[in-house]
Amino acid sequence: MSTPTPLRALVGGLGIPVAAHELLLLNGNVFGISGFIHRAVKGSIEGLAGVAGLVLGGVLVGALEKNGPENLSLSLPQVLLSGFLVGLGTKLANGCTSGHMICGISRLSVRSIVATATFFTAGVVTVQFLHNDLPAVGQVDWSLGAESFKLLALQAIPMSISTLLYFWNPKVQQKDDSNPPHNVSRIAAYLATAFQFALALRLSNLSEASRVLSFLVLPFHRGFDPSLALVAGGALSVGIVLYHFARGDERSRLGGKWAIPKGGKVDSRLLIGSTIFAGPGLVSFGRSLSSGGYALIPYAAWLGSMAVGGLLV
Repeated sequence: MSTPTPLRALVGGLGIPVAAHELLLLNGNVFGISGFIHRAVKGSIEGLAGVAGLVLGGVLVGALEKNGPENLSLSLPQVLLSGFLVGLGTKLANGCTSGHMICGISRLSVRSIVATATFFTAGVVTVQFLHNDLPAVGQVDWSLGAESFKLLALQAIPMSISTLLYFWNPKVQQKDDSNPPHNVSRIAAYLATAFQFALALRLSNLSEASRVLSFLVLPFHRGFDPSLALVAGGALSVGIVLYHFARGDERSRLGGKWAIPKGGKVDSRLLIGSTIFAGPGLVSFGRSLSSGGYALIPYAAWLGSMAVGGLLV
């Protein structure tokens, strides 16, 4: 049973795009979780740093909460198939929820808007067929709670690291494109922003699969939980303002190429990929590590099969 937590959802949602925008300013990269995984599997140190930051954030959350993530109510073959489809879909669509919905819609990208609408529609249809028996939601919990304040306070640590990295690079004043990448600093930026993103994600409760399912059953169902709408609303409102009014001169602070896409076509790969993928599991994997291995095997299997799916494209 899902319990609506609107205040946590809104506050967590407001923090999610802040971490993503820090990575944009520092490294000139989109905060795409599936991209981190796909690049890490192929040997990218920066991609691996992004994955590590998300997992470490999950480890800290598990240590604070003294429990693990929700157990996946699927058989091992179903878990493997799910992860494989996520990996395949995110590679075909060249992005996932964080890359398309949070970062892409913040840029008002038509390609990302279409991708988000497609995977949302596919998710709704899937839930209607496979999870239409969800129980009624519990009473609305309007509190933040002590754990939420801890998660908010802890986000100040990686944010401070990002701030130091931003002001540390003296070569940013160059007007040409000769500023080489500061590799160690860029890796630190991935670690810090991913860690911060994980804490905000957990605060919003978006890391729990049951929350997503309870939103996708739609309002006329007894199990509908509107919390996810507040996460999205908070994240997109902040993300749009940050991108359009605080992205500077579009030069990565720590050197390297400004790799934020502009435009892009809506094609069959985007539509097919967006239809077959769902949300991230790295934070939940980290939580399982710090809770004595609770639900570790299913999440590890899911992530492994996701990596395999992404390698096939």
